[in-house]
Amino acid sequence: MKFKQAQTLQQIATLLDVDFVGDKNFSITGINEIHVVEAGDIVFVDHPKYYDKALNSAATTVLINKKVDCPEGKALLISDDPFRDFNKITKHFNPFIASKASISESAIIGEGTIIQPNVFIGDNVIIGKNCVIHPNVTIYSNSVIGNNVTIHANTVLGADAFYYKNRLEGFDKLISGGRVILEDNVDLGASCTIDKGVTGDTTIGAGTKIDNQVHVGHDTVIGRKCLIASQTGIAGCVIIEDEVTIWGQVGTNSGITIGKKAVILGQTGVTKSVEGGKTYFGTPISESREKLKEIAGIKRFLKEQKNK
Repeated sequence: MKFKQAQTLQQIATLLDVDFVGDKNFSITGINEIHVVEAGDIVFVDHPKYYDKALNSAATTVLINKKVDCPEGKALLISDDPFRDFNKITKHFNPFIASKASISESAIIGEGTIIQPNVFIGDNVIIGKNCVIHPNVTIYSNSVIGNNVTIHANTVLGADAFYYKNRLEGFDKLISGGRVILEDNVDLGASCTIDKGVTGDTTIGAGTKIDNQVHVGHDTVIGRKCLIASQTGIAGCVIIEDEVTIWGQVGTNSGITIGKKAVILGQTGVTKSVEGGKTYFGTPISESREKLKEIAGIKRFLKEQKNK
């Protein structure tokens, strides 16, 4: 999430009421999660296991719960609760504003686009030309939709990420300040749910077609010309490269990559990253030919044991 205008280290420290290490005029341009940070961003870290990863990331400001040596060219914000203060930044720069109409006055809708009854379109949504948005679709604020996109009934774009911190008093939610982006010629089936990014974008590439009842988690990036069949559940922070085919009832772990032109057969559990150009099956996932050989081998073994 980028700020509308750059902030200084002093300004952010004052907002959070925390100490800092670095030049008070050090420039901060946004906040992001560790896997998508860029120069100018704040990243937060609250466990020693991940200190080095955060301090050595592309982020130039680290919101951290312990004073440590500051890498050259970076700044620190010292907080007793970085998770809480990261949420405070999101709330401040991306506040929730209740909509007063089913289609926001700030939404931009392109020529030739058809909006069916009972559609909700939030603030600052951009929809391109010649799209069809079917009844009861919900498009949360700041979503971006390209040209020639079809979204079928009851689909939801931009719900919050499923991201919580377990505290003694209960689960504390990390506030989502990102977006959903659908590129040109995307089709979404009925009752799909596409979560927005925590700080970045959940993106579905041009020409991708998604069947009914598919879930796409936060900050996932789906490439161009992919086919994804019904009842598939894609976790957060997944990268699906171009021209991947995923058949029905597939589930994935978070943070994995599915390579270009891979085919994932139905009911597979994608437990790890897989390279492109191959067909996969089973849980845990393996190349389909190998999995079928394993199954045949087990059957032979059991038959031999039975005949002894």
